[in-house]
Amino acid sequence: MSGHEFWRTKLNSARLVVAPMVDMSELPWRMLCRRHKADLCYTPMLHSQVFIKDTTYQKDHMVVCEEDRPLIVQFCADDPDTFLTACKIVAPHCEAVDINLGCPQNIARRGHYGAFLMEEWDLIYKLINVSSLNANIPVTAKIRVFESIERTVEYAKMVEQAGAKIIGIHGRTLEQKGPNTGLASWDHIKAVKQHVNVPVFANGNIQYYDDIERCLKYTGVEGVMTAEGNLHNPALFEARQPFVWEMADEYLELVQQYPCPLAWSRGHMFKLFHYAFHVHIDLREKLATGKSLNDFVAVSQMVKERGLEDMRKYGDDYLTELSEGGPLRQPYWLCQPYFRPTPDEARERQLNGDERAKKRPGEAASDENGKKLSINKMKKLLRYPQKNFGQSNRATYELCECGQPKSKNCVFGSCRNCCKVKAFKAVEDCTTHRLLFKTKSSKEAPAETADATGVEVAT
Repeated sequence: MSGHEFWRTKLNSARLVVAPMVDMSELPWRMLCRRHKADLCYTPMLHSQVFIKDTTYQKDHMVVCEEDRPLIVQFCADDPDTFLTACKIVAPHCEAVDINLGCPQNIARRGHYGAFLMEEWDLIYKLINVSSLNANIPVTAKIRVFESIERTVEYAKMVEQAGAKIIGIHGRTLEQKGPNTGLASWDHIKAVKQHVNVPVFANGNIQYYDDIERCLKYTGVEGVMTAEGNLHNPALFEARQPFVWEMADEYLELVQQYPCPLAWSRGHMFKLFHYAFHVHIDLREKLATGKSLNDFVAVSQMVKERGLEDMRKYGDDYLTELSEGGPLRQPYWLCQPYFRPTPDEARERQLNGDERAKKRPGEAASDENGKKLSINKMKKLLRYPQKNFGQSNRATYELCECGQPKSKNCVFGSCRNCCKVKAFKAVEDCTTHRLLFKTKSSKEAPAETADATGVEVAT
C-alpha cells in the first residue's frame, strides 16, 4: 500500500492533526480534540525499551477506546529490534506507528533518541526499514529540519526510502528550542513536499485556524499538525475561541470517563488558564495544590465566576498587563494562543531594562541572603517576580552532634541514628524513636537467669 493510499483509506484523508505531546495527548485530551474536529490524533511519545519490558507502563500509557480512531502511536527508539517489538504490541490498537526523530530536549540527548539521531542516517534507515518490512503495520516518521533546505530534502528522501508512509515535519532545527524557539520554516516543509512521494504533515506556527489554511496553501502538504496551539485552544480546528472554562469543564468530564494521572490533567488546566492566572494569581496556587479532580472543577468554576464578573465590568475590550511584560492580545477568558518572545526579543529584554528577564538562566540572580539561585528557581522568578526564595519562612531545626536535625521529644536530644547508639549503650528506651532496649532487657532477664543456673522454669 502506498503512502497516499494509506492516508486516504486508513486515515480518511486526515487534514487536521493533533501532534504527539509527552504526557499531554492522552486519551481524554484526544477525545476532546476529536469532538472539536480533529481528524487524526497521535499518542504521547512512548519509550520503546521501557514499553516492551514493563507491562505496568504499557497499561498506564497505552490507553485507547473504540472511538479513539484513527490513531498513530509514537515511540522513541534507537534499536531496530526493540522498535519492531513495540510496533507488534500496539499494532491491533492503531492505524500506524510513528518514530520520534524530532524531540530536541536534553533527555533525548541522554537517551540517544529523537532529534539527536539526525546525523545517524544509517541507524534511522534501519529503525524505519526493519519495522516497515516486518511489523505488519505502517510506519511513519516525525522529523526536524536542518539549516540547509537541500540537506533537509535529502534527509526526508532517505526517510521515505526507508519505508515511512507519512513524514511529519517540524519546521525548526534541533537548536530552535526554549528562548531560541523562533518561527518554523515553511520553506523547508514546502521543499520537502515537492521532492517526496508520500503524504507530508506540516508542524509549526499554527496558532489560529487561518494559519492552517495559509500553511496548506503555501506548502502544499496533505495535513497540518499542531501541539502548543492545540493545548491552549482545543477548539482551534473549529475556527473558534470558546471560554476557557468551557473547554476545561468538558475535558474534566472526559477525565472522569477515561481516568488518567492527576498530573497530566493539572498540566492541561495550567495551559487552558495560562492568561487567567496572570490576572487572578491566587487561583494558580489553588490549582497547584489541588489533590483531586473535584479541586480542579472548583478552580474552573472560580475562573468562570470571575471571568463573567470581569466581562460585565470591563466588556470584551478588557486588557491587562502580564508578568511577561506585555499586554493581553485578547480577553483572558477566551482560549487563545501563547506567543513566545522571539530570540531577538528575549535578548533585548535581557539587555534593556527588563529586570525580570535579566534573571534568566545565565544571569546572576540571588535570593535575599545573597545565595545564587538554581536554574529552575531563576525560571520561576522570571514567571512570578513576587516569588520569595528566602529562608525566612522556613522552619529551623536544632542540629544533633552529627549535623542532622534533632528529633523532637527524643530522650537523648538526638537524631534517630545517634539515639539508637546511645539507647543501646545505656540500655534505655526512647518511645519517640520506638527503641525499647530497656523493656526488652527486663523481659529477657528471667530466662537468662534460669539458663545460667541450669534449672528449667515451668511456664
